[in-house]
This record gives sequence, C-alpha cells and structure tokens, in this order.
Amino acid sequence: MFEKLVEIICNYVEVEPGNVHSESRFMEDLGFTSFDFMSMLGELEDVFDVEIDQQEASEIRTVQEAADYLTKLSEK
Repeated sequence: MFEKLVEIICNYVEVEPGNVHSESRFMEDLGFTSFDFMSMLGELEDVFDVEIDQQEASEIRTVQEAADYLTKLSEK
C-alpha cells in the first residue's frame, strides 16, 4: 500500500520516489497545493476502491497518516 501511495504522490509533484518518506508532510515537504491534494484523494478513492471522508482527510498531514487511513478504510 505504501509503495503504491508513493507512486501516486509522484504523479502530482516533482519528487523522486526515494525522497518520499513516511514522515514527509504533503504541503511543507512535498510541495502539494490544496488542489493537488484534493485531486490525489480522488485518484486514491479510485485506485483503492474506498470512500474518503473530506473532514477526516483534512487532518492528514504526512504520507504515513495517509497510508494508515487508507489501510483503515480498505479493512472496512
């Protein structure tokens, strides 16, 4: 799951996969804009076949938090 998430992240920002770490913050470290982040969430819903709650998604700051959230959703 984490590797697929990193692959998707790299589609939205110009970051090498090796530079995306679990503690990387989307906005501050990876250079995401709010639009990039929301667009990525839509793709994540399609790829992982989950429904992301916008309120919960607004709390996600790091790549690991996103991975944990996706894991939790996919277990439902």
